[in-house]
This record gives sequence, structure tokens and C-alpha cells, in this order.
Amino acid sequence: MDRRQFFKAGLTGVGTLALIKNAWALKYYPAPSDKKIAVLYSTWCGSARDAAVWICEGMGGIANVFDVRENPDLTGFEQIIVGGAIRMAATSPELQEYLNKNQAALSSKVRGVFAVCGNMKQPIGPEQITALIDNHLAKLCGVNSVPKHVFLGRITKALMDPQTAQMMAGMEDYDNLKRDECLAFGKEILEFITKG
Repeated sequence: MDRRQFFKAGLTGVGTLALIKNAWALKYYPAPSDKKIAVLYSTWCGSARDAAVWICEGMGGIANVFDVRENPDLTGFEQIIVGGAIRMAATSPELQEYLNKNQAALSSKVRGVFAVCGNMKQPIGPEQITALIDNHLAKLCGVNSVPKHVFLGRITKALMDPQTAQMMAGMEDYDNLKRDECLAFGKEILEFITKG
């Protein structure tokens, strides 16, 4: 193959990939289902991603899991669970922007909300649920009477941007996210959806 053909083949391949960019999206396709359920999350270090996947597992693997950074089109989904990692008492700007932009289309479909936060390694209490869910995430979603949960999270400084890692220099990495809590919340949401 001469240089010109090689170059053309390369450009064709890159162009094809650009056209099918959604094939590379951070989607998790679990068990096939006639239910059209999506779990939308935002994360910084991966704890909210893991929580979202485990919530899906708790639902029997029937939901699709989407990272908000992929700007997913959720119009075809009938039920949506929304969650995100918390930093400075708020979810990521990307999730906030996505929910503000799509609230009218999503609010009637949201069936659960969750947050993941370190909470200084302290147990989660009603004040965290009020502050992080009721006064923040539920408001962004335009809902108030759906299942909600705040999970303890984790810190992995190697996955943080340098500025944030430096702010937490004196803190050791830890992992308080519990898979069984996420599975139980997934079951709770599925029961909520089933009772409809």
C-alpha cells in the first residue's frame, strides 16, 4: 500500500469512528428488558459510577447506566434514576447543567435519586439527606417523593486532578462505599417502579 492509500484509509477510519461516537459512549448494557430504565450519574473518582452500576445490579441488571459527561439522550427512557458524587455540598457542574437543561423532559420520569459523599468518614444522617438530596439533587430533578439515598464514598487521590489531590494531601485514601447498600437501593427503586 502506498502512502496516499494508507493516508486515505486512515482518514476513512477516523471519519467512521467520529460518525459512530455513541458506540464508544460509557454505556453499560446489562440484561435485556422491555422496561426502559436509565441510571444517570456524575463522578469524580469513580465511586458514583460504581454506585450506579450496583444500583442497576440491584434492579436485576435491567437498566442502562450513563455517565453525564457523554450527554446521553434519555428521551426514549420511561424511568430514570439520577445520582452523583458530592464535592463542596454539590454534584458536578456537568450534572447540574444537564438537569437544568432537561428538567422539563426528565422530572416526570425520575424514579430515584442518590448521592455519594465522603462525609468526613462519618455516618450518613437525616441532615445529609436533607442537604444533599432534598435541598439539592431532588430540586435539580424537579422531584420530591421518590426513593432517595446518600452513600458514603471513597477518596482515591491518584484519580483526582492535581489541585484537589493537593487540597486533600493530609488525608489518606479510603473506601466506604458499600455494594450491598447500593444493591438494596436498586431493589427499593424497582419495587417503587413496579408498584407504579
